[in-house]
Amino acid sequence: MDLFSSLHPVLQGLIATLFTYAVTALGASFVFFFKRINKTVLDVMLGFAAGVMTAASYWSLLSPSIETSESLGYVPWIMPCVGFAAGGAFVMLSDVLTDRAEKFDKNDSRAKRAFMLASAVTVHNIPEGLAVGVAFGSLASGQTSLAGAVMLAVGIGLQNFPEGLCVSVPLYLSGKSRAKSFFIGQASGLVEPVAGVLGTLFAVTVRSLLPFALSFSGGAMIAVVCSEIVPEAFEGGKKAALTGVISGFTVMMLLDVALG
Repeated sequence: MDLFSSLHPVLQGLIATLFTYAVTALGASFVFFFKRINKTVLDVMLGFAAGVMTAASYWSLLSPSIETSESLGYVPWIMPCVGFAAGGAFVMLSDVLTDRAEKFDKNDSRAKRAFMLASAVTVHNIPEGLAVGVAFGSLASGQTSLAGAVMLAVGIGLQNFPEGLCVSVPLYLSGKSRAKSFFIGQASGLVEPVAGVLGTLFAVTVRSLLPFALSFSGGAMIAVVCSEIVPEAFEGGKKAALTGVISGFTVMMLLDVALG
């Protein structure tokens, strides 16, 4: 950890988002071995990711956004509120565009619907990569803790595992080869390192807009959690998902508040 903490924030952001991409690829690789994975295990993983990402949205993104606004002499609530709403709106807009495309193709083949799912996952990975990048970029100004940024990456990585799985398996069932299904599944996560580096560079070089970037990422995270992760986690039952949510939130709170 000491070696990692000594690296430049851009390199930290790149490594962190390469990790989240690698977990996507790991999930996609299960197409070589299984057609499905235990739903209870997935529910716990998704719940844990939701808990971590919800806690990180406040302690690693929104709270630093407010503190940075105050230190820059801004009205402390304006830019965080605008950024949070913009981040949520970005995810909502991507959902609307994806839904329209799915309705347009509703009579098409299973393969086309599977590719639509892959496209949707890819779009949702953009704000996730930005959030990780901004979290690490803001380390340079001391606005977030290394533990908080790392746990945000871990939370996003955990929820990327079932995403990779849920892209590759439907493609395989639609008639694609296992190799091609894996390739497309892992490729859906490639946007995260790119978005992560861009987010880190933005946070490092444009400090005057750092409050907006942090709160934008927080809004995007909450929107992703509410629209994608929580509904899927609780679809099969409450106990496993709720256990994951409470555990994830507690771990994130412990690391960010007690150790950060």
